[in-house]
Amino acid sequence: MSELILGISASYHDSAAALVRDGAPVAAAQEERFSRKRHDPSFPARAVRYCLDELGASLRDVSAVAYYEDPQLKFRRVLATLAGAAPMNLPSFRETLPNWLGSDGKRRAIQGLRRDLEALDLGPVPDIAVRRHHESHAASAFFPSPFRSAAVLCVDGVGEWATTTLWHGRESALEPLAEIRFPHSLGLLYSAFTYFCGFKVDSGEYKLMGLAPYGKPRYADLIRERLIDIKPDGSFHMDMRYFAYLRGRTMTGPAFEKLFGGPRRTAEGPLTEREFDLAASVQSVTEEVMLRLAHTARERTGESTLCMAGGVALNCVANGKIVDSGIFDEVWIQPAAGDAGGALGAALAVATDRGAPRDHVGDRRDAMSGSLLGPAYGDEEIAEFLRGRGIPHHHHPDRAGLVGDVVTALADGRIVGWFQGRMEFGPRALGARSILGDPRDPEMQSSMNLKTKFRESFRPFAPAVPAEDAKDWFDLRQDSPYMLVVAQVAEAQRLPAADTGATGMDLLRVRRSTIPAVTHVDGSARVQTVTAESSPAFHELLTAFKARTGCPVLVNTSFNVRGEPIVNSPQDAYTCFMRTNVDMLALGNFLLYKDEQPAWSEESDWRAEIPLD
Repeated sequence: MSELILGISASYHDSAAALVRDGAPVAAAQEERFSRKRHDPSFPARAVRYCLDELGASLRDVSAVAYYEDPQLKFRRVLATLAGAAPMNLPSFRETLPNWLGSDGKRRAIQGLRRDLEALDLGPVPDIAVRRHHESHAASAFFPSPFRSAAVLCVDGVGEWATTTLWHGRESALEPLAEIRFPHSLGLLYSAFTYFCGFKVDSGEYKLMGLAPYGKPRYADLIRERLIDIKPDGSFHMDMRYFAYLRGRTMTGPAFEKLFGGPRRTAEGPLTEREFDLAASVQSVTEEVMLRLAHTARERTGESTLCMAGGVALNCVANGKIVDSGIFDEVWIQPAAGDAGGALGAALAVATDRGAPRDHVGDRRDAMSGSLLGPAYGDEEIAEFLRGRGIPHHHHPDRAGLVGDVVTALADGRIVGWFQGRMEFGPRALGARSILGDPRDPEMQSSMNLKTKFRESFRPFAPAVPAEDAKDWFDLRQDSPYMLVVAQVAEAQRLPAADTGATGMDLLRVRRSTIPAVTHVDGSARVQTVTAESSPAFHELLTAFKARTGCPVLVNTSFNVRGEPIVNSPQDAYTCFMRTNVDMLALGNFLLYKDEQPAWSEESDWRAEIPLD
């Protein structure tokens, strides 16, 4: 008889639920996709319902619930931090402590979790098992990986106390080897620069990474000298005099401002050379630390393979450096590497403790099903939605006809919304909830940023390519199925370098390759390799685009606008389609053309209602 374990992460950001059956992930989703609130931290009621509905199960069928961190241990860290920063932190003390105390406080998160589950009225709530934050990350990294044994590296902001941990995974066991503790945190160092450069913490780190190639790392030595002392083994110690997060909710203070020549950039303010160079500098330091940690992981475990999770594992540029270094033969990164993935990791840890096998390992494949673990909508549901709203559409009885029409539109320079199959789990759109474009078009990057995503023009787009064609287009040492490794565009696709003298944002106008829409200003790309086994419809589309144009690459960005979660339902997809300059929507086997749609109007300004990221 199958055993089900339900995993939950909640209360901080990116709440999620995941369901594991006999040690294999079968359903997982972030709460934000249902609530439409980006990084929603609330109890994931809708995500829990979805996971159980996916299997036709209720809580009475679940053997245990796994929570992704230890609230009591985290509370002790919060208390110790507040006490250690006294008396300067009195305002923070008054603001923070009430959130932890009382019958509904975070300290009693497990009691609150039980009440929330009972309120769902889905059957009796089973025992709730608590796992530590970094154990959940490590379990999410190793247990679904394709490796029988591996080094496991987890780096993030902070869990209970740990900010960086090293583990040795063997068969169905994880052995902790080393850790770095709060307040010394590579994730929080990166977030401090995110904040100082005017971006939102826990959201804008992607922007800082994308901004780095526009600058030069002229502050990197200063960061090493004043902010972080990096040891040869990758361990580090930070000088907390320059940071404010121990004393309040801001990341940096006057000492940081003095060190880097003035106050932080205001949100949405103009970007200057200082921000470019700060981004380049902290990215360089981050890569150095991660490479040293990777060397240590290899030395301590003797393993030739590495698994990674934690928020810093979403830094795909640093991941690319580790892959290119050859320290490990192969690197596998959990696609939901952040806190949402902790729900899955906690469930996997409990399932493995209860004797669940890792059957997938014998086939040298991972257990994530391409990270396509969210809801799917069949043609009957989509047709009911379209007819019910009176939405003009065209139906294709087979996928080949749909793919043909989409390829024609893409080759003609159109932008296409692509909504197919199960939704992705994690922050990346991987060809199920995607917006697609022709990477050969030099205007596509700017057009999609400004007119479709309504976001900053400097942000790069990712290429999707069939795994079998990747070597001809990118210098990848291994597959990158989850868009978590950056590589250089292959030499055969590069254009002769022209010394234009361009700097800053002017670098955007310099064409560097035959696929300029997905080539960043340093000649790199955040690659997604696609297989027919993991994503048959998307792979078929890429293959057909190659047959039509000679190019097997498409621009693949998430199906949403800035500040909004990735779309989940047909309603979400249609709304986003109509709010943007997306020209065509492939909704299952239905095609919708923008010029055939009725005029779109809303009672209020939707852009004002979506908080900027």
